Amino acid sequence: MEYTRSEAAFEEAYKVIPGGVDSPVRAFGSVGGTPPFMDRGEGGYLYDIDGNRYIDYVQSWGPLIFGHADEEIETAVIETAKKGLSFGAPTTLETELAEEITGLFDGIDKVRFVSSGTEAVMSAIRLARGATGRDDIVKFTGCYHGHSDSLLVQAGSGAATFGAPSSPGVPADLTRHTLLATYNDIGSVAECFRESEEGIACVIIEPIAGNMGLVPAEEEFLVQLRDLCDRHGTLLIFDEVMSGFRASLRGAQGITEVRPDIVTWGKVIGGGMPVGAFGARAEIMAQLSPEGPVYQAGTLSGNPVAMAAGLASVRKLKSNPTLYVELAQKASRLMKGFQAAANAEEIPFVTDVRGSMFGFFFSDKPVKDFDDALANDSERFAAFHRGMLDRGIYLACSAYETGFISAATTDAMIDESITAAYEVMRTIGEDEG
Repeated sequence: MEYTRSEAAFEEAYKVIPGGVDSPVRAFGSVGGTPPFMDRGEGGYLYDIDGNRYIDYVQSWGPLIFGHADEEIETAVIETAKKGLSFGAPTTLETELAEEITGLFDGIDKVRFVSSGTEAVMSAIRLARGATGRDDIVKFTGCYHGHSDSLLVQAGSGAATFGAPSSPGVPADLTRHTLLATYNDIGSVAECFRESEEGIACVIIEPIAGNMGLVPAEEEFLVQLRDLCDRHGTLLIFDEVMSGFRASLRGAQGITEVRPDIVTWGKVIGGGMPVGAFGARAEIMAQLSPEGPVYQAGTLSGNPVAMAAGLASVRKLKSNPTLYVELAQKASRLMKGFQAAANAEEIPFVTDVRGSMFGFFFSDKPVKDFDDALANDSERFAAFHRGMLDRGIYLACSAYETGFISAATTDAMIDESITAAYEVMRTIGEDEG
């Protein structure tokens, strides 16, 4: 493929934007080459400014569950935008979307909207600390919950891609209240509780981790985690910014029997617009200002355009009961095809699928935690990514990200992707041989 215009655009962007990108993972730092600059999306396809067409398995990192430029969501956005982009005042759209969400979850009585997943998680942590009167929190190595200071400790996703699991600029005084545990290891969590002198305010987890690659939490681990939190009066937070409405209509809660105290969402409930939210039972949410003392605010929170997009997306999801089955079947077929292509060249390769989410590692063992994820062969991943991109298959440009199937992903697209995977795996095998 030809990338001349994208290369020029990247050079120009580099002059006025740090690294040439507004989010580090977009820079292709771990896979090499120049990121294609996109012009438009149509259904399951992306088109760059050089005119190249790609089958898109990134889907704006998850929110486009119906693909690009979905007619119903697009219409809702356009009609709402005609009335004004933002008012900084209440609208009924906020209430309608909140009712759609709370109606799906036991134990979630109220939600508050924000403008990003990072903001949702940051606010949920503050709420948990305010509700419990404790400062210490527990997070898991490899889980990424946004770039707020107290959570950017041993993070996954972009931080893992660039070999910086914690970041300069984060004061030690803030991170000293963040205790690190190992994903899927209840013993490490129990040790955190023993180490905390004043008690743990909350444990935050991606129940389906999507930022160290796709790594689901084991059911028994989540059961034990719930029990441990209950015994210590600690709130359990599910970060479902990525998995919410993606792994199933109810996210991880449609898969596990474990119920959290607080949930954060994003991505899909914005239908492609910047949206985040967090929710809990009424007595916890009553701690938030203006009802309670825990302050949280945002001028653009719940803006009408984002709410309209989210309403259209969530209502469309609720009206199609077979959608998630179909998406999971497509994701499974894609991963089985990739696995077969790797097996044909005797290349170590493992995969996983949760609903419309999929992940793969160039590894010879199942990935259960961040250390397992780091054992992924990054050189093979980079070669695979570049080869697939050159064949018009757009995959996440980091081994520590998750892929997504959309409703616009056709069987023909999956067949084309599997054929490309065979070609690329063969090339990798020949180069190594």
